[in-house]
Amino acid sequence: MHSPSPAPSSASGFQRRTFLKGMLGAGAGSIVASSPLFAQARKSGAKAAGGDKVRLACCGIGNRGADDVNSLHATGLCTIVALCDVDMGAPHTLGVLKKFPDVPRFQDFRKMLEKMDKEIDAVSIGVPDFAHFPIAMLAMSMGKHVYVEKPMAHTFQEVELMMLAEKKYKVAAQMGNQGHSDANYFQFKAWTDAGIIKNVTKITAFMNSSRRWHGMKVAGYLPEQPVPASLDWDTWLGTAQPHAYNKGYINGDWRSWFDFGNGALGDWGAHIFDTAHEFLHLGLPEEINSLKADGPSDFIFPQASTLCFKFPKRGQMPALDLTWYDGAKNLPPLPDDFGKAVVDANIPPPTAGKIETKASAPGKVIYGDDLTFKGGSHGTTLQIIPEAKAKDMASKLPMVLKSPSNHFANFLRACKGEETCRSSFAVAGPLSQVMVLGVIAQHTNAQLKFDRTTKQITNHPVANALLVGPPPRKEWEQFYKL
Repeated sequence: MHSPSPAPSSASGFQRRTFLKGMLGAGAGSIVASSPLFAQARKSGAKAAGGDKVRLACCGIGNRGADDVNSLHATGLCTIVALCDVDMGAPHTLGVLKKFPDVPRFQDFRKMLEKMDKEIDAVSIGVPDFAHFPIAMLAMSMGKHVYVEKPMAHTFQEVELMMLAEKKYKVAAQMGNQGHSDANYFQFKAWTDAGIIKNVTKITAFMNSSRRWHGMKVAGYLPEQPVPASLDWDTWLGTAQPHAYNKGYINGDWRSWFDFGNGALGDWGAHIFDTAHEFLHLGLPEEINSLKADGPSDFIFPQASTLCFKFPKRGQMPALDLTWYDGAKNLPPLPDDFGKAVVDANIPPPTAGKIETKASAPGKVIYGDDLTFKGGSHGTTLQIIPEAKAKDMASKLPMVLKSPSNHFANFLRACKGEETCRSSFAVAGPLSQVMVLGVIAQHTNAQLKFDRTTKQITNHPVANALLVGPPPRKEWEQFYKL
């Protein structure tokens, strides 16, 4: 638990308040794309040769980034040609460094891409949420395929620009919600196509395990500490406004802070309701309601929150409410016949702590017109409840295809032109924007009206300004123009 901090008198706190006041006066406009970062020629639609391994550069080689490096390498479809981490040599990076001792190392992704441009086909990005955008945009502008951890980016506008870049540069782009290549993906598609899942009007999604910020009480940013000799703090900050270094911001703790992360929703939403979002064609909501926000703060995420996303009718599909619950004691209402939670031993634990009991395991309930389904997270399959109904339906269920490739192999094969990314930015972008809208509702603790056509929040100027967020530091503005 962090001890309370001084009142928000830092430069960052002042800049945040100035930004919000300025946006209220000027309106939250978009940053227009224009010029490239490097003067060199760009590749367009780069594709690794069919018989060759993909030459992969890895940004973020500790913690979750290390898992990505190892999982991509384990497919046998890539060669690791470069390693990049702002804290190169720190304890959490040593495993990957020892595994690939002869691979070139960098602390700044810009220097890596500039120096090794012709030797890189694709880039993996396993860094804090707020740092996804500049790395992905520069890599795509250079014709590199990108594998980006979830959520795609930190702000609504950043996601929008990344979707546009995927189209513009004709690259393979995959978001790292790995369950999107497992059994749940193929089951949900088959059951929707066959009309087993139909006329869904309500989804309950929940993540009730303890998180890093639970128990934290802060009145401002953390006090300044000496920057470790191994860490390039300025590059770690990237597009973010200046912050004094504190160890409470790094190694996963960034997820607690609005300035750097997207909380439990951004961490787990893409693992829990991703297939429902895609195959029920949810797109963007027209309303987001903050129903509960325990311990509201301008700096860290609520201790518990309940959000209701309202999606309008889509073609023949009825309007749908998706209600999200997080917080250790903020348990959702569940059907009487819910039974035990759906748990897969292969699902990784939260980035801090563990899923302690089946009762607190992340999951969902999907309510159709005549069937109710319960599910877990990642690739776990849905179950029809009650059990007696499931037995009645057993003979009517369609065949479900087996996955031809896991999420990492799917991405690398897409780089080679052999498959299509299952969680491409075109698919994962709107899902990520739903989660970002939820974060804005948590931040403002408000009811938000969203115009799906103009992609603006129409009833709350501060929330609308947060679609873009605080302006990047001057030297990072160019990434929004790629």
